[in-house]
Amino acid sequence: MRLGVLDIGSNTVHLLLVDAYAGAQPAAFASHKRPLALVRHLDEQGRITAEGQAQLIGFVREAHDVARDHGAEDLLAFATSAIREAANGREVLDAIAERTAVTLMELPGDREAAVTFFAARRWFGWGAGTILDLDIGGGSFEMAMGDDELPARNVSVPLGAGRLTRDWLPEDPPTTASVKALRAHIKDTLAPVVSSFADLGRPTLVAGTSKTFRSLARIAGAAPSGAGPYVRRTLDRHDLSLWAQRMSAMSAGDRVNLPGVSELRARQVLAGALVAEAAMLAFDVEQLHICPWALREGLILRRLDQLVITGVAPSEWRDENQRRLPKELRRPAVAAAFGEPSA
Repeated sequence: MRLGVLDIGSNTVHLLLVDAYAGAQPAAFASHKRPLALVRHLDEQGRITAEGQAQLIGFVREAHDVARDHGAEDLLAFATSAIREAANGREVLDAIAERTAVTLMELPGDREAAVTFFAARRWFGWGAGTILDLDIGGGSFEMAMGDDELPARNVSVPLGAGRLTRDWLPEDPPTTASVKALRAHIKDTLAPVVSSFADLGRPTLVAGTSKTFRSLARIAGAAPSGAGPYVRRTLDRHDLSLWAQRMSAMSAGDRVNLPGVSELRARQVLAGALVAEAAMLAFDVEQLHICPWALREGLILRRLDQLVITGVAPSEWRDENQRRLPKELRRPAVAAAFGEPSA
């Protein structure tokens, strides 16, 4: 069965098509994305501008056509903090529904943390024990912990790398005062949240998901993406602290020359490093493991679980000549991926 996941993030808009079957890990079929960076299309009132909306609607149409042309039978389309926290987020969702064939669902931050944790659990397995998962996005930072498939605690805070860069690091390179002020803000924001995890004990494994953690690990010496997903990649707090200090003195033009840093993320990688460092300090973590699966994979896996529960036979999924799935299974609300009824 070919599944599509359309992810409207703060930095990129991304369609991922996978071939997925019961009992097997999803195999990527095609990927289509664009560096839209919605956080740069906000006006002074925090509203997504007309230009930003036009670009977003254009990509959603384009992604729908790509999914259709490649035979996708199911499409999960969702938005995270970029639209969730925009002052006109609901208007933008309504405009997309009116002008495209896609219903884009808003994914709350705590649920984003839960499904990303679920992906990490599936990747590392039950043998990992209690997992603490950390995920730094463009607009928010998610934390989740537990020893089951879904976390015992899942929290989202507004500490995304793009948001912090825009609000706290306007200079390039940043001033010492700006970096110091941002460090204090991150610490103050994290303190009560991290304290709420204390009753869960210490994790057996700490995972870092998201492009930000992958980039930071690459900067610190981890294997490049070309080495494949099964290479063990870790990020040590000591190395992270050294690089955070170095990047504080660099311009975006200098950072783009670091391994694993794209031009799109060169400005915000410093803010991401400061959040990662503060979180590792607050949770007393010396080393974390990079997980190649995150939110998109979590949604796909939850969707597969739902199809098993609804009785769609695995043998039917593998039949290229099968009839199309019923309408209610072809276009579910994102909430259905969490075992909840569709809106």
